[in-house]
Amino acid sequence: MLRTPTGGAGHGTATAADRAMSIGAVLLQLRDEFPEVTISKIRFLEAEGLVEPQRTPSGYRKFRPDDVERLAQVLRMQRDHYLPLKVIREHLDALARGEQASLPSAGGQRDLTDGSGDAESGRATAARIGRAELLAAAEVTESELEEWESYGLVAPTAEGGYDAETVTVAKLVADLGRFGLEPRHLRAMRGAAEREAGLIEQVVAPLRRHRNPQTRAHAEATVKELAELSVRLHSAFVQTALRIRLH
Repeated sequence: MLRTPTGGAGHGTATAADRAMSIGAVLLQLRDEFPEVTISKIRFLEAEGLVEPQRTPSGYRKFRPDDVERLAQVLRMQRDHYLPLKVIREHLDALARGEQASLPSAGGQRDLTDGSGDAESGRATAARIGRAELLAAAEVTESELEEWESYGLVAPTAEGGYDAETVTVAKLVADLGRFGLEPRHLRAMRGAAEREAGLIEQVVAPLRRHRNPQTRAHAEATVKELAELSVRLHSAFVQTALRIRLH
């Protein structure tokens, strides 16, 4: 459950301005329920029109409590129902208008924003974006993207263009770069991810070869679950290693 900010001592209810939060405070609040959420994810949801925080005269985001709750709703529908962001936005907008909108089903097709594929075929059906759009999404230069590609951090799909996962990688590489982490530092992370993917593939390979479509669909669900567990384990390992080094 989300923590609700409270007003100061000796006061009644706080005004909307008093309760407005920075993006960092929003991240801390959401991570109680969504440990893997990042600032980049919140910015991306804003760019996709899922939330519209206020801006200070200097350009800083200020989120109201209802903005935070809307973000939580979006993340829940992605996590629990695998809905694309376009469908989530339409659903929440309908609720905001007072309509009695039932939660839609995910269907087979996923869009770029959730980075999922077709559950039956196992192939990515997400829309792709071009190089210029990737540069704009990650807020980087052509030379920076070329360097990432030279280290194998980012690559276009075989069909051309960049898929949802690549957009996510590009944004994270850009964010890490602002802390001084260069592509050469991140190449080891890419290698570790490839090895983890190989282990997961070994687990689900027998399911994917099965003739039963339901079994093959179960393989895709298993891949997703194993990937999430792998990410959580990696995070726990990093946190443990940092705790040992810093204490």
